[in-house]
Amino acid sequence: MQTLREFTRKTKRGNILKIVREHYLRDDIGCGSDLCQYCFQNEVYQLTSEHDIKSSIFKFPHYIVLDTNVVLDQIDVLEEDVLHNVIVLTTVLNEVKHKSSSIYKRLNEIIHDRTRNFYVFVNEHHKDTYADREPDESANDRNDRAIRMAAKWYDTHLHTSQASKTFQRSGRTITRVVLLTDDAGNRAKAEAEDILVASAADYVKSLEDFPLLVDKLSQKTFENEKQALPQYPPHLSMKELLEGLRHKKLLQGSFQASRENYLEGNVNVESYEKGILIQGRESLNRAVEGDIVAVELLPESEWSAPSEIVLEEKNVYADDVPSEERVEEEKEMLQQVQTAPAAERTPTGRIVGIVRRKWRQYCGILQPSLIEDTTRHIFVPADRKIPRIRIETRQAAKLQNQRIIVTIDSWPRNSRYPHGHFVRSLGPLGNMATENEVILLEHDVPHCKFSEEVLSFLPKMPWTITDEDYAKRVDLRDLYICSVDPPGCTDIDDALHCRELPNGNLEVGVHIADVSHFIRPGNALDKEAAARGTTVYLVGKRIDMVPELLSSNLCSLVGGVERFAFSCVWEVDNEANVLTKRFHKSVIKSKRAMTYEEAQALIDDSTETGEIAKSLRHLNRLAKILKKRRMDNGALVLASPEIRFQVDSETHEPLEVEAKQMRDTNSMVEEFMLLANITVAQHIAAEFTECAVLRRHPKPPPTNFDPLVKAARYQGFEVAIDTGLELAHSLDKCVKADNPYFNTMIRILTTRCMMQAVYFISGSLQKEEFFHYGLAADIYTHFTSPIRRYSDIMVHRLLAASIGADSTYAQLLERKSNEELCNNLNYRHKMAQYAGRASVALNTHLFFRGKEEEEEGYVLFVRKNALQVLIPKYGLEGTLYLKGDKDGKDGLERTKSEVIFTFNEEDHTQRCGNVIFHSFDPVTVRLSLDSSNVQHEKLIFKLVKPYIKGFSVETTPEAGTAATAQPPTKKSKKDKKKK
Repeated sequence: MQTLREFTRKTKRGNILKIVREHYLRDDIGCGSDLCQYCFQNEVYQLTSEHDIKSSIFKFPHYIVLDTNVVLDQIDVLEEDVLHNVIVLTTVLNEVKHKSSSIYKRLNEIIHDRTRNFYVFVNEHHKDTYADREPDESANDRNDRAIRMAAKWYDTHLHTSQASKTFQRSGRTITRVVLLTDDAGNRAKAEAEDILVASAADYVKSLEDFPLLVDKLSQKTFENEKQALPQYPPHLSMKELLEGLRHKKLLQGSFQASRENYLEGNVNVESYEKGILIQGRESLNRAVEGDIVAVELLPESEWSAPSEIVLEEKNVYADDVPSEERVEEEKEMLQQVQTAPAAERTPTGRIVGIVRRKWRQYCGILQPSLIEDTTRHIFVPADRKIPRIRIETRQAAKLQNQRIIVTIDSWPRNSRYPHGHFVRSLGPLGNMATENEVILLEHDVPHCKFSEEVLSFLPKMPWTITDEDYAKRVDLRDLYICSVDPPGCTDIDDALHCRELPNGNLEVGVHIADVSHFIRPGNALDKEAAARGTTVYLVGKRIDMVPELLSSNLCSLVGGVERFAFSCVWEVDNEANVLTKRFHKSVIKSKRAMTYEEAQALIDDSTETGEIAKSLRHLNRLAKILKKRRMDNGALVLASPEIRFQVDSETHEPLEVEAKQMRDTNSMVEEFMLLANITVAQHIAAEFTECAVLRRHPKPPPTNFDPLVKAARYQGFEVAIDTGLELAHSLDKCVKADNPYFNTMIRILTTRCMMQAVYFISGSLQKEEFFHYGLAADIYTHFTSPIRRYSDIMVHRLLAASIGADSTYAQLLERKSNEELCNNLNYRHKMAQYAGRASVALNTHLFFRGKEEEEEGYVLFVRKNALQVLIPKYGLEGTLYLKGDKDGKDGLERTKSEVIFTFNEEDHTQRCGNVIFHSFDPVTVRLSLDSSNVQHEKLIFKLVKPYIKGFSVETTPEAGTAATAQPPTKKSKKDKKKK
């Protein structure tokens, strides 16, 4: 049966276009029930009489039909293995797909789980359930009517099937169909049409065997709640927002909350370099981290400066209203920033509406309640940027000292905090597995097990290289190829070789794991790798981008085993000038897999004369020439405090922590990886001018360098920032004979001035924008780590297509789809970095739990009320607070013993008596862990030297006062043993 669907669409020019489409209706679509005697069932029954759920309002067997909003709002309820025999209409499925891709994916996972008995009924193509849109009927009303029509048809259809004498003789109760909808109007119409109907909340509360399922209900409002006065201004309607944005009266951007001050945030707007500053509860107006918001810019006379006050929200309770103390706290903060000097003020605005919410699931803990047996509680997120959330739960006692997940449902004007609901518990607070799970969830790292569909595309074991494979590849098994990696590395991406040629030149080869051979475009394995984007490294744990069979076995270039590789081979002279280059797919057999330390020892041992040792010495010599050449071109040598943990193999807790050591072999490998990446980038950009996957590092704006320039100037050094070459030369000159760590600290500061490097598509930018500032390279890409980066797989495919080693395909050459992939890769790469840092912080806290250590350090920054101190031994950075009660009249900080610290804004120093603290001064501090806040443990830094009476930690009688900040003294081995 055929019908016509008509609808209109407005074109970009404002014309109305009438579109007519054929729509086919059928009479052979099955209902999916094992009770049915009429439908032709072409598959296993999905609606069965085996599952009977007890409801106090529907005391008979029944199937459930869901409407769209129930799916969108109550997906956490649906994911619980409670509801069975659920009918999902295609009307609902299509609406969910249109409104939320993430919920659509979660719903599909439930549908594909055969044990759940969720049946998709194609009501839009069934002749008895198709609803044609009536004149003047909205699309939403038409869909509601279609859902009611399908529910009514199901109930009638099944009733007819069960009316037979055979069924009646069986003594079974007739199964009915219940519609769940949270739309009051839709429920009223359903009742008028004799359809069994209930709201999702009423139905869940009626499930006598599952009382705790109520906790997972989406909470738009709380029952029996007193109507409090509005605490926030109303949001503009979507129509008003779009109108304001179109006429440029409003600005749109992504909201970023402050981690240090809960009353402050920033909106990233394209036309404003530093974004729009937002201050005060009313101006923040219920925006949550990541939301796309509309901002009204305030007049310039009302602009203010970012606050330097650290404000953390104190304990509050579920029915709490702002105390006078908190209101005064907010007023004091706003008064201070609004009286800031004009030079420090920045564009300031207020949020007037939400364009798009970016709410997600949040990890955290329940705050203990003062009221016994209450169901209303405050959830405190692990991420300080997220506001506290009001939830209802009947299992608070069980959830105390547990990490739990909560999601936000709404944020009414009259509520200080958003409303949400409990999703699930992760495990005990402080447990290593639980805390790692929190890190992965909070940084949106995909870490579930690879699905059976993904694993089905892996090679069948045992896997061997065939004669056909050898014929298609260059055989390099006889070359003395070796790999050099960190200790314990199992996903070995790269290997190297260098050999002398008869003409006196050298042949150098970089051989990269040929992952793209095993991951073919468009299959489930490829899509999963693209979605993950990168391997994530936590302390003692790795979240692979590809299944372990590839990452640690078939693709890993382990020693003594034949492996597929993609080789980049150069002929160079003895001055490291590239004479020729070639690329080919190859078969290699690494002669040895070494650590950086082992390779360094081989190079340094003059008695070693084997081919591997000779190859490494050539590579090391050439690498030093290549590095000097890069430095002369303006490449930057940056630094960051990095540490390495020794982890207990059973408990996975840190046993020892130390700063990472860098050897010549680290630099050797890095130089040839850089050379390979640049060489491949030049080649694919020439072959694919519009769709090459490249990586660029934008030059930072001059204002980014302000902290660096000021800090260096205070130490008597001028840092030039006009070009990378000038900056590099300036950094080289920042050397102090009495402070060997000074240059490293200057380079750490420089690293923090940098922009984020990003992936992009060659056709999206002009060639002069391809530049990589940090490397001083005109063009760059990532080719050398395809086991752990999807960008490298994309580059491998482009390179293979260009040399005829593999065929091209449509998506490879599509600029738009590749740009979307690059956006995801940039996001995943950033989140992986943040997750890695969070893991280091977690393990550092575990290491210092129950310990106190005195360590040598340096002042990195001098702030108004604190010193930022760097501990080189551990690569740690922390804050040493010059705590005290501020006397508002003179701006001084006083401790209880009347120790006075005076901050000099001109030279950024802190003075206490005759002790003066400058940036980069050496200090000795005592480190310990403060566990008073169970969710946010932090390292406490206390001053040991220079000694300030009444402030420094008392150690021994000999530790008298020090007139200046002297270099810290080394501890004897005996002292260290005592400690």
